[in-house]
Amino acid sequence: MAVVKTTINGQEIEVQRDRWALDVLREMGIEVPSLCHHPALEPYGACRLCVVEVTKRGSTWLATSCDLPIREGLSIRTDTPAVHKARRTALELLWAEAPDAEPVQRLAREMGLDRPRFAPRVDTGRCILCGLCVRVCRDLIGQAAIGFAERSTGRRVAAPFDTQADACIGCLACVAVCPTDAIRVTDRAGVRVMETFHSELPMLPCEACGRPAMPATMRAYLRRRLPDHVPVPVVCPSCRRAATARAVDVAGEALTEKT
Repeated sequence: MAVVKTTINGQEIEVQRDRWALDVLREMGIEVPSLCHHPALEPYGACRLCVVEVTKRGSTWLATSCDLPIREGLSIRTDTPAVHKARRTALELLWAEAPDAEPVQRLAREMGLDRPRFAPRVDTGRCILCGLCVRVCRDLIGQAAIGFAERSTGRRVAAPFDTQADACIGCLACVAVCPTDAIRVTDRAGVRVMETFHSELPMLPCEACGRPAMPATMRAYLRRRLPDHVPVPVVCPSCRRAATARAVDVAGEALTEKT
């Protein structure tokens, strides 16, 4: 891949062309806030917190660094007054959108904000509408069990028609990528309840201990996508950790015997 020269905070560097600026900045040890970026997904630029100032051929503009491809001759600054002002405004909007979100509150403290200028939504909560849960379900899992509903101030993430999401397999990928712990899920009485998305998924028992281990829908999903000769064991996290520990011990003993 072609290598280009770019300047970051006054330092000229060489970097692969088309790499995302946010990744390069963080590799350089430059802290840039972001709540909607995940390395497993294509950048989306939803939260607007990673904004930087870009100059090329005499023109200067603000851009989100997560979806800014590095090109020859770019000059990027992360610490200008315009950048700080844009980030503070974006954070205040997120704070009004999700006043209960701890990461938003933490960033506000770091930026010296006491309270947002904008009134919070009536249905306060933790969701910042970053879209990570929607995209991981659609683009990586391939289920599209959830999506954005309504528009403007009523915009939210929901299952179709706010009913049981038939496409949901209970894999918890949405929970794993959510930056604000906005998705509520509980396992009780042998059922995985995706409270936020109105889905209840019966769990299969662990083959080792009998405790609820995996939604039946998730095992069916894995079975469809794996070759027939690849087993899909139903094992709970505790038994899986125990099996891994035993395997490590056996490997360690074998290595000791060889030495």
